[in-house]
Amino acid sequence: MIRKEMIAMLLAGGQGSQLGVLTDNVAKSALSFGGKYRIIDFPLSNLVNSGIDTIGVLTQYRPLRLTSHIGIGIPWDLDRNYGGVAILPSNGRGVDCDWITGTAGPVAEYMDYIDQYDPDYVLIAPADRVYKMDYEVMLDYHIALDSDVTIASMRVPEDSSVSSATMLIDAYGVVEKFEPDTACPCSNLESMRTYLFDWQLLKNALLMFKDEEVLDFEKHIIPQFLKDGRIVSAYEWNGYYRDVATAEEYWKANLELTAEHPELSFYEKFWTIYTNGENLAPAYIADSCNVTDALLSEGSEVYGNVERSVIGPGTVISEGAVVRNSVIQEDCFIARGAVVENAVIARGSTIGSGAVIGTGEGSGICVIGEDSIIPDGATALRQTGKVGGKEGDRP
Repeated sequence: MIRKEMIAMLLAGGQGSQLGVLTDNVAKSALSFGGKYRIIDFPLSNLVNSGIDTIGVLTQYRPLRLTSHIGIGIPWDLDRNYGGVAILPSNGRGVDCDWITGTAGPVAEYMDYIDQYDPDYVLIAPADRVYKMDYEVMLDYHIALDSDVTIASMRVPEDSSVSSATMLIDAYGVVEKFEPDTACPCSNLESMRTYLFDWQLLKNALLMFKDEEVLDFEKHIIPQFLKDGRIVSAYEWNGYYRDVATAEEYWKANLELTAEHPELSFYEKFWTIYTNGENLAPAYIADSCNVTDALLSEGSEVYGNVERSVIGPGTVISEGAVVRNSVIQEDCFIARGAVVENAVIARGSTIGSGAVIGTGEGSGICVIGEDSIIPDGATALRQTGKVGGKEGDRP
């Protein structure tokens, strides 16, 4: 067999509980984004565009929709006899999201999968972030610094909350101090939870912690590398990156795409974002409608007014309906005269005739869970939480 220089392991197991009802039935990495895409399309496309053709996708929470979307990897040219994409479910002990503890635990389960390719390097990356990154450049940086592990990192505002490890680096980018849980003094350089390891060193560390019940890269593996005197470097990233950890962040990141020149562009020929889309008819825009600053996906039909919104595949906006500053996922129906503003409507939902969703005073957004049916004339003002869910429910 031909050995692989570098393979990747995508951590796709998380629910993303802060997204509320949006991830009740789907893992965060399989959540729709930008209309026709799923969040996992971005890290998968990054890997393929970087020349990495062997990818293990580690799943856990509600994996059905995710695995169905990836399939055998045809849209990403990953349907290969040797390498390609492999779905790696957890062999854990519990149900839902309780059986994996720590980010390194899933990787430790599949050391045999990695070993069969005998790689020099293993890239570990989350599957639930929206960004574009050339991992080949990160590999060149890793090699140039003779690193044992390289951590992708980014600068965050000094007054912002820290959600990941922070580090202090020297003039050459080598990590001098690493804080897994708290902000590192004199530094606002935060880990992106993307790591490039020399495989044999990572394997030895995973074996060292094989009896650890909770095994995490930032709490166990990387501190051990530093303790052993290994070279840990930081690869600083300044490009587009969104975690979309909450429903409001998800809403904002989607609406950013409606700008005339968005920071994240789907129209770059040199860095295509691939997806497994259905064979749907082209989007239809009726003579009766008015559409401005909107993304309309395949199979959508617009007869009403849409302003600064993202419309998912197969969604219908009826005549007289108004959708403004909102994200409407796939296969939704917005009935005649309904008003949807500052809202996220999850897939398969129906907003009844004359219903008013998300308008009014307040700083939040209105989130409608999957397959909800909002009756005619119902009102749901701006808030974060599930509204509807069963036919006849009134908010």
